[in-house]
Amino acid sequence: MTFKTIYIADDEKKIRDLISLYLTNEGYQVTGFKDGYSLLSKLTIKLPDMVILDIMMPGISGYDVCKEIRKNSDIPIIIVSAKDEPFDKILGIELGSDDYLSKPFSPRELVTRVKNIFKRIDNARKITNTTNKLLVKDVTIYKDQRKVMNEVGEILLTTKEFDLLVFLMENKNKVFNRSQLIDHIWGYDYVLETRLVDDVIKRIRKKLKDMKTILEITTVWGYGYKIEE
Repeated sequence: MTFKTIYIADDEKKIRDLISLYLTNEGYQVTGFKDGYSLLSKLTIKLPDMVILDIMMPGISGYDVCKEIRKNSDIPIIIVSAKDEPFDKILGIELGSDDYLSKPFSPRELVTRVKNIFKRIDNARKITNTTNKLLVKDVTIYKDQRKVMNEVGEILLTTKEFDLLVFLMENKNKVFNRSQLIDHIWGYDYVLETRLVDDVIKRIRKKLKDMKTILEITTVWGYGYKIEE
């Protein structure tokens, strides 16, 4: 059996140990780091299956660590932070995190969110080859590889960006409001400001534009989003 590995960066040892205890009890292999620099150094040696980051750490913030990870990897990132303002959550999502949990939090809730992210990724990888390839306009998605391509090259997306693009492409020409997208993409009872959905869409649009795709995510004013055939 292959165990999934998770790196945790938090300058509070009690929190690192608590998170590690709960995740280890669920069968994950966990490594803790007291600051962001230590985690980034380890990433150059071996990539984990997920990273859990605190924001306020000495030396380099969790935001900056998230930004550095996203330069080279789309591994899932969960931010846990005492900062609970909408701005902080939005910034975390904009920088590429897949989830944001405010302190103090229930360790069981964190475990649930970790499981849901891994479950969604694993389910996508189990898709048979007959349903693996998804093509709309000039964008092709290979779902088992979680790879997005066009004629220019590969379009690198985070976990939630990928899941959202797949969902809209699979349901092309259908319009979904923000609450529906939260239900489908986050996949559990998650209280999320609908504005954060807009920020994920914004990031996907920028990446599609940077790769000069014909495919676009259309805004249906006053309601939501869709992708047209």
